[in-house]
Amino acid sequence: MSEKPGKRSRQQIYTLLVEIGRKAGDGLPDKATGAALVVYASGVDEAEAVRETVAILKQADTAPLDVSGYGTLDERLSEGHDIPDEERALMQRALDENAVIVAQVTPFFDEA
Repeated sequence: MSEKPGKRSRQQIYTLLVEIGRKAGDGLPDKATGAALVVYASGVDEAEAVRETVAILKQADTAPLDVSGYGTLDERLSEGHDIPDEERALMQRALDENAVIVAQVTPFFDEA
């Protein structure tokens, strides 16, 4: 994937929370009803980051249902979020690789 010099400087990393439902081959535990994914995704704006994330997750045989955006690193810091070094490293990796990084998966289970 070749990019023009300077294009990457427009890219920012957005923190997204994605809810996924069940789909055959999704890799979730057998009794899970879905999951929440914390994702770091690159984009020139949050809408692009969401589109790219949904496309990648669909290619990975998951069923994205809802996406909530939590903004860029600077936006999160201005809101008082404490962002540990490991999370910052994943954000930097997403920027360096122009990638979607799934940082955390939390499966949902029925309480029945």
